[in-house]
Amino acid sequence: MAKPSDYAILQVLPQLETGGVEQVVVELTEAVARTGARALVASLPGKLVPAIERAGGTHIPLDLKSRNPFRMSWNGDQLAKLIKSQRVSLIHAHSRAPAFAARAASMRRSIPFVTTYHGAYNQTGPLKSRYNAVMAGGDRVIAISTFIADLVRARHHIGDDKLRIVPGGVDPARFDPDAINGGRVERLARAWRLPDGAPTIMLPARLTAWKGQQVMIAALAKLRHRDAILILVGSAQGRDAYLKSLSQLAQSLDVAQRVLFAGDCADMPAAYKLADVVVNASTDPEAFGRTIVEAQAMRRLVIATDHGAARETIRANETGWRVPPNDPAALAAAIDQALDLPVEARIAIGAAARDFVAAHYAVSTMQAGNLAVYHELLG
Repeated sequence: MAKPSDYAILQVLPQLETGGVEQVVVELTEAVARTGARALVASLPGKLVPAIERAGGTHIPLDLKSRNPFRMSWNGDQLAKLIKSQRVSLIHAHSRAPAFAARAASMRRSIPFVTTYHGAYNQTGPLKSRYNAVMAGGDRVIAISTFIADLVRARHHIGDDKLRIVPGGVDPARFDPDAINGGRVERLARAWRLPDGAPTIMLPARLTAWKGQQVMIAALAKLRHRDAILILVGSAQGRDAYLKSLSQLAQSLDVAQRVLFAGDCADMPAAYKLADVVVNASTDPEAFGRTIVEAQAMRRLVIATDHGAARETIRANETGWRVPPNDPAALAAAIDQALDLPVEARIAIGAAARDFVAAHYAVSTMQAGNLAVYHELLG
């Protein structure tokens, strides 16, 4: 009988920078290593390489990012060699370009191929449709929410024999407001130069148009709470023109002095604890929306756009609020409502939110779901 140490699981993605997909890869690395199997990750290097190593995994530098068909074919050759040299048992793709190479390599080496469908992936024509379809081409296809599972069934006609729903998760020990000491929060408040006593609204997301920072800035201008501060946590990742447009919008609405561009934050639990309200204003549906779940785990008041997986991860008017997409007035009204709540009501909603996340979106549940898929294919 094979022992756990006889197996090697290889995950592939474009790059190990910050983001929800990258964090999932780190968490699965930890889960695989804990079983005694070897956990390998192939991608371009990035900020999370040390996290892979701390989790017990091995990072293999490989540029799988290119969408060029010739490069993807070459990458398939490289992965096939890697599968042979590392005695890889199963390959798991988390993104489309790497998935093409991984599928070719898995077929050549006759090992199982797993994909995780992490996004709604815009589908604007036949070429884009074929490009997206690789994520539904695994021996098992993991959907990170019921919303995504329904999309995969409708778009790719995948049956329940291959499709598995494994929602994302957060670590309730890391995102525990009772475990965050005041010093961590105070350091962030000083670094961000937050005024004492001002209501704080946070939108944690990379700076890109579909994440809705424009909607949030427009909502800020409509708030009754004129002293509220908006913190945009996340980097532009080279989108300098978009960053400039956000600054210009804030200036034009006379709220520039109330908008803080914080960039990336290494201590997100402390950042959430600083916030009175956490917002997800995405104009396109979120496939999962990790920040929504993290903020609820931190007992924050959460407001999100009413589409995509937010309909699963927020119980409306019980653990948070949902508002129509791209509607600054509705978002402002919900934020004002949240800020108007007495302390007792805020505590009750925060407690319900944390209990809900612990019951449905713990990282251990996500890890176990992925390992169960591996066991299906590896026996």
